[in-house]
Amino acid sequence: MNQLVDGEWVTDAGAYADDDGSFERGETTFRDRIEDDPEARFPAEAGRYHLYVSYACPWAHRVLAIRALKGLEEAIGLSVVDPFRADDGWQFTPEREGATPDRVLDVDYLRELYVRADPDATCRVTVPVLWDTVEGTIVNNESRELLRMLDTEFEGQATREADLYPEGYREEIDEVIDAIYEPINNGVYRAGFATKQGPYDEAIDDLFSALSRWESVLADQRYLAGDRLTEADICLFTTLVRFDSVYHTHFMCNVKRIVDYPNLWNYLKDVYQVPGIAETVEMGHIKEHYYTTHPDVTPSRIIARGPDLDFEGEHDRDRFD
Repeated sequence: MNQLVDGEWVTDAGAYADDDGSFERGETTFRDRIEDDPEARFPAEAGRYHLYVSYACPWAHRVLAIRALKGLEEAIGLSVVDPFRADDGWQFTPEREGATPDRVLDVDYLRELYVRADPDATCRVTVPVLWDTVEGTIVNNESRELLRMLDTEFEGQATREADLYPEGYREEIDEVIDAIYEPINNGVYRAGFATKQGPYDEAIDDLFSALSRWESVLADQRYLAGDRLTEADICLFTTLVRFDSVYHTHFMCNVKRIVDYPNLWNYLKDVYQVPGIAETVEMGHIKEHYYTTHPDVTPSRIIARGPDLDFEGEHDRDRFD
């Protein structure tokens, strides 16, 4: 694992798994908040903030999807890293299709932003990152907090009406996001990065038990928190859309595919077809990143060709209208 240590880039800073063979996800570092308050340190203002993402990363994808659903493209700028992450970490390679230069500081590597924000940073360099162009620092790099901020604090800058954290649903939305995180969102990583059989088996059991649970829930309602699209659906969607193309094979989550779950598969197509969502899905970046960036899992770096998934096909979810 590569990371910053006291502001210096270290290319051998330990493994993803602990001594027991279980995957350990590190804590995010920058946790400030943007508020819809002109007196706040980080007020919600159009043109002030810039979002850094990888199209490959499901955590960054959450925030990218909210940005699209709220119509914040003009209010919050965007830079996209290369899908291949080598020893130097996330890199800006504008010559690559779908990637961009760093449109704020014109640096070559994402880690340079982290050091600008904290010269003594000791942390992994992850996406998403929200940068404040006024103070010249990272506001936040925790995806769940960022998607909530973009959803609730930028109403004055939004150009599309989309309330994904509505009154009357909030407690249930938070409960669902908590419920899907460990077994599903993080569960695929727990399986894929496990280095011993026991932790892998535990992750797989948790993952497919949770998928079966939500398959049953979605038999009776259109979305995870009831009758409308919410943040919870975005949090599940970014894992499901990668599942059959990447996690099923690359992370050995191969008990079943999402297409084998009638309700989850139709639900996945339903969310994909929400206006604005399809444009945030770059399957080429997704597959290249996973199959080429984890040499401990796929040392050959051969990108699996299939499957051929039709996310734009008909679905049956409007039966709940």
